[in-house]
Amino acid sequence: MTYNQTKRLLLVDDDDSIRWVLNELLMDLGHQVIQTNTANQAIEYLTQQTFDLVLSDIRMSGKSGMELLDYCQKNHPALPVLIMTAHSDLESAVNAYQSGAFEYLPKPFDLDEVSAVVQRALQPKHQETNEQSIPSPQNKFSIIGESPAMQDLYRAIGRLSNSHVTVLLHGESGTGKELVANALHQHSPRQQAPFIALNMAAIPKDLIESELFGHEKGAFTGATSRYFGRFEQANNGTLFLDEIGDMPLDTQTRLLRVLSEGAFYRIGSSQPTKVDVRIIAATHQNLLNKVKQGKFREDLYHRLNVIPLHLPPLRERIDDITILAHYFLEKIANEINEPQKSLSDASINLMQNYHWPGNVRQLENVCRWLSVMANSQLIMPLDLPAELQSPDTPSTNIVKWQNLLTNKLINDFQKGDQETFIKAQEEVEQVIIKAALEISLGKKAEASKILGWGRNTLTRKLKSE
Repeated sequence: MTYNQTKRLLLVDDDDSIRWVLNELLMDLGHQVIQTNTANQAIEYLTQQTFDLVLSDIRMSGKSGMELLDYCQKNHPALPVLIMTAHSDLESAVNAYQSGAFEYLPKPFDLDEVSAVVQRALQPKHQETNEQSIPSPQNKFSIIGESPAMQDLYRAIGRLSNSHVTVLLHGESGTGKELVANALHQHSPRQQAPFIALNMAAIPKDLIESELFGHEKGAFTGATSRYFGRFEQANNGTLFLDEIGDMPLDTQTRLLRVLSEGAFYRIGSSQPTKVDVRIIAATHQNLLNKVKQGKFREDLYHRLNVIPLHLPPLRERIDDITILAHYFLEKIANEINEPQKSLSDASINLMQNYHWPGNVRQLENVCRWLSVMANSQLIMPLDLPAELQSPDTPSTNIVKWQNLLTNKLINDFQKGDQETFIKAQEEVEQVIIKAALEISLGKKAEASKILGWGRNTLTRKLKSE
């Protein structure tokens, strides 16, 4: 996309290389770019000149990018500001959106994405009236990770922070669906009201309606008093319905009516009860398949699937395993009042190559087991549970061959193979020699040049094969 009119952009970042790359990109898009490495200088520019867009880092010497954003909101409310940071987490993402940022871009970012965001920010009438800013919640939730998949999740929560909209969370067991639901609640206008969670799979079918909608005294055998169900408990707040795919069809019908009318009847009551509840639902199942099978109401599916959010499995965010494991080991050490244990590089490699069917919950359990069972403070590969020790563990990731080789060498050496490093060196040499000869069509002189060896060295190594 090209622009009919050149725009004036203010670029603020203390990283010279980032500024250079973004300056080249923005100039290629046809814009005039003014650069600075401090927010203080940026504010001076803003008092003297007119800009159409500001792109700012957060952490800089002097004033921060968030202080620059605050200045822009107070003095230039129509000026869009893109916040960039290499230190991204849920709180900073939400804070940026709630403070009025047009967009939040975690580093390293994709230049095509930056280009698309700049295009959107510069479109006429991009501004929408912001709802009143909400104070940042005091409660912190342990949603941890810096991988691209988690950055997308943080940004989604940030965008939804001023919203009451219904959200449907998709994710495997153990990916943290309730944590995300709680974070959505705590970063919403309903944060001062209750957050109530109910797992559909954990309640007997004959008790689900009572749990959801409550009952009057004497409504059925055992109903010795009036019971306020989860909808009433969550009034003005958020009701999290986990494993919504396990809800019986007749209860789905009642739920749909509540979502449509905002009212329901307690079991045994003839008077409707009105409620104002935000619904966040979650499932590990494919609800569309259940709709096709007639096991889930299509109208309810569309009512719940207003904003779908995907929670990535741990195998899709292996770069987060190190910081997650460190967090759990520290947390568990504090719980059991013992010194915190740490993971060796080889142990981390093995954990990153494992496929984690139980996701983050399984990782936490492994860290709990290691905190109690590992003999030393530094956790080595042989300290890990047996299922994590094999480098041949199936994984859907493309695993680096260097990690696999490292794990194999360490495992073999610890199991008593004292010559494993010598044998591996010889085997690797033969592999690269074979590749060089294939490329050179068997010409040893050319293969020697490819390998950076003398021809005599290649001949000697071939004879020793």
